[in-house]
Formats: sequence, structure tokens, C-alpha cells
Amino acid sequence: MTFPVDQAGAARPLRVGISGYGLAGRVFHAPLLASCGFEVAGVVTNNPERQAQVRGDFPSAQVLGSIHDLVALNLDLVVVASGNSAHASDAIAALESGAHVVVDKPMGRTVAEIKSILSVAQSHGRMAIPFFNRLWDSDALTIKKIIDEKILGNIFRMESRFERFRPGNTPKNWRESASLEEGGGNLLDLQPHLISTALDWFGPATLEYASVRNIRKMSDDDVVLVLNHENGVDSYLAASAIIGAPGPRIRLSGDEGTLIIRDLDGQEDLLRSGKSPTHGIWNPPVRSKAEIHRGGEVVDYPSIGGEYGAFYAAVAAAIQGAGKWPTTGEMALDVARIIDQAKITSTRSL
Repeated sequence: MTFPVDQAGAARPLRVGISGYGLAGRVFHAPLLASCGFEVAGVVTNNPERQAQVRGDFPSAQVLGSIHDLVALNLDLVVVASGNSAHASDAIAALESGAHVVVDKPMGRTVAEIKSILSVAQSHGRMAIPFFNRLWDSDALTIKKIIDEKILGNIFRMESRFERFRPGNTPKNWRESASLEEGGGNLLDLQPHLISTALDWFGPATLEYASVRNIRKMSDDDVVLVLNHENGVDSYLAASAIIGAPGPRIRLSGDEGTLIIRDLDGQEDLLRSGKSPTHGIWNPPVRSKAEIHRGGEVVDYPSIGGEYGAFYAAVAAAIQGAGKWPTTGEMALDVARIIDQAKITSTRSL
């Protein structure tokens, strides 16, 4: 087992740099990294407001103007939380510097971009993995327990959705204004969450149906995919910004009952409010409310607490040679293959 040491031979914190300090970099990655003991050594942002936020959040971190300045800091890990169009180039620069890399979803805009990242990682003996944080939502962990316990009987259908109601145009939000080719839209923003969790729960799948639509005349904002898993489960995945009455977060059906989880567990809300877990763990646990329905009978099911901090705790252990990486590049490729196919086979033209 190899631990980083300083010049005096004493163990030191793992040094991390973050490329991008918007929603992903500041709200999700930075507090989780700090909670899990990483030293945030540098952050790339050219936005004056975000530069001030970095200085307030991490006074000892360097505020830098480019990924090349960042990777010169002798880092153990680089977190790529920049715009989707820069994910591949930022990740490759970090890998070539000798750092391991975590890339916010989507790891790349296409299968080809992800393969280019993974090729460089392999050639430099480093790891590059996607940040599929929704695998550690309360609903995701609860569903794995439900599957293991078999209390729904033979599971045949899963419906998973991120539905919002944003009828107005938001041109300042690049995710909603950039084209799919540029990295915008819900197919690349929200569907990676839905696809990655579906594959984690039910295994390999093929894309049966895709509707990728543009309702507000910006980027794709209403996306429905149907996956057929090899184990017989069908996954119905909906990501939309234009649904006035959102459905339940999860509906999981077997021949002996249906699990309903209506809302997210609140981890994102806590992070947005400036809170963070302690040593990677929320106390008290943050749970989604789960119910099992059998016709007119409804009973509460004890859900599992969400654990976003578990991702970076596992990353730290893996860098130190003490555990497995929490996700893999192959997982990112599996998701991207479905997304690439959806672009081609969508019943709608953007």
C-alpha cells in the first residue's frame, strides 16, 4: 500500500485540482472532496464571481486560468467539472501530467471522446472514471436492496425520471442553450444519470426506443428512452424540462408489488445550501420515502440513506492502493453507446 508523503516522509493529504467551479464543481465536487480529506490545491475558473467564491471557500487554493496551469501543481487527482465540450481535452491534459482523473457526467459527448480519454489513461498508467453520483442516491441504494430481497417478486418494469417545469427560455444556461453537438441538452445532462443507474440495477441493455425532442426551441429538453435489459426488465427513462406535473422519481414493478419513490433524497438540496457530510457521511442519514403498493395496500419500506461521500472515499482509497475505484471507464462507455444510438434512432428530428 502506497501513501503520498511530503519531503519529510510524513503522510500528506491527497492533492486535488478542480477544472470548473460552476454548479458541478462548487456544489457537488468541492464539498465532497473536502469532506473526504482531499486538499483542494487549485481551481480553474475565469469567471470573476467564481474566482471570489474559490478564495472564500478554499483560501489556500490557487485560482488559475487554464487546465495547463492546474496540472502543473503536482496533483494526485484532477476533477473535470468544466463544460461538456472541454471534458475530453481537460481529462487528457490531466492524465498526461500524471494525475488520476474524475470526469463529471457525461464523461465525453460521444463514445469516441471517452475512448480517447481512456486510451491516454491506459498509456500513462492512470485511472479516468465518471462521476455517476446518482448511484449513491437513497433511491438507488434502496432499489439494490429491494432487488436483493426479491420482495417485489419477478421485476419486469422500471420507470425512472427527472422531470421539471421550466417553460421559459434560459439562454444564459449553456446546458439548455448549447446544441447536442456542443454538449448541451437533456440527453447528455440528465439521461446519463438515468441510464447509469438502470444499467447498475439490471445489467446490460439495448436501446429499444428513443424520442429526443426540442420543445422550447433551444437544446433537446424532452427525452424518453426505453431500454430492454438482458435479464428481461424494461427501463423507461424520461428526462424533461417541460412537464407541468412531474411523475414519481421511481416506479419499480414486479409481479408481487410496486415500489414507489416520489422524490430525490435531499442530498443535492443540502449541498446547494452550503452543507456537506462529515468525513463523507451524512448525519442524520438522508433518505427518500419509499412505499410498496399492492393494489389498495400501501406499506412504507425502510429506505437506505444516500451516500455521495462514498464516491470520493472510494477514490481516495483506490489512489492509496487500499480499495477499488467506485466507477469505471467501461461504465461510461456503456452509457455513451446508448446515447450515441439515441441520437441516430430518435423518432424526432432536432
